Amino acid sequence: MELRHLQHFVAVAEDRHFTRAAERLMVSQSGLSASIRALERELRAPLFVRSTRRVTLTEAGRALLVEAERILAQVRAAHEAVAAVQGVLRGTLSLGTEQCVAGVHVAGLLAAFRRRHPDVEIRLRQEGGLALAEDVAAGRLDLAFAYRTRADSDQLRSVPLAAEPMTLLCHPGHPLAATGPDLAPPDLALPDLALPDLAEEVFVDFHPGWGPRRATDAAFAAAGVRRAVSLEVNDVHSLLDLVEEDLGVAAVPRHFRHKRESLHAIPLTDTGGEVYETVALLPPPQATSPAARALMALLERGTAR
Repeated sequence: MELRHLQHFVAVAEDRHFTRAAERLMVSQSGLSASIRALERELRAPLFVRSTRRVTLTEAGRALLVEAERILAQVRAAHEAVAAVQGVLRGTLSLGTEQCVAGVHVAGLLAAFRRRHPDVEIRLRQEGGLALAEDVAAGRLDLAFAYRTRADSDQLRSVPLAAEPMTLLCHPGHPLAATGPDLAPPDLALPDLALPDLAEEVFVDFHPGWGPRRATDAAFAAAGVRRAVSLEVNDVHSLLDLVEEDLGVAAVPRHFRHKRESLHAIPLTDTGGEVYETVALLPPPQATSPAARALMALLERGTAR
């Protein structure tokens, strides 16, 4: 089995099309097809179901894709490690992040990284925490900044960045706004709400794959409270817009309250110890790329300006 066979296989699996994959790899379509056939002969299993319009992975192909991505990521890390020993950081930094993570200013951090390592190509993707964890584990991402819940468990390393309590956002005219004044500095005692107080409310929230949604779901489940999430979004600003129009309430990390000062914010209690924790997700040390280590070193030094 040759590395180029795995590279060709992954390209076809990603594009679901031999012609597009061949164009991206800058090889002939006949050469690409021969490479895939050689891999199938060696593994004694078909990897793709071919049709006139597209190809799909077989069960064997799906199993190979996980390992092929991991192997290719390790090969890239090996090349980059040798370059780093020689004093030059090259290659690619593939980073994933959830929206509005606490504890890290992603744009500032990447700008500082680029100034120090201009020969490294930066790739950034925004996604929910579950997908990000899968991509780091598979080697598709070097690291990710994501929200985690207390129940999350995998083989990744989690470097804590910040932890925030749960806060309810609602329209100023909503009946819940009468429970107390807007959220003030944390050292000021204010009326708050317990999760059972919200059993009849309509919620705005993220899709289930996003970290804040999973943390909120876990807290309500632990409290034995069923809640209705009628409006699901994939971005923070849409969530705040819906709450501002009084279409529902939202349980969010505390710092979200600063993004829309017109909304009423109330601390939530009885969350079963569940908080919105943000972490850096990294593979095991031996699989961590030099670029990821350099980025984390900048973050630990607080160099994001």
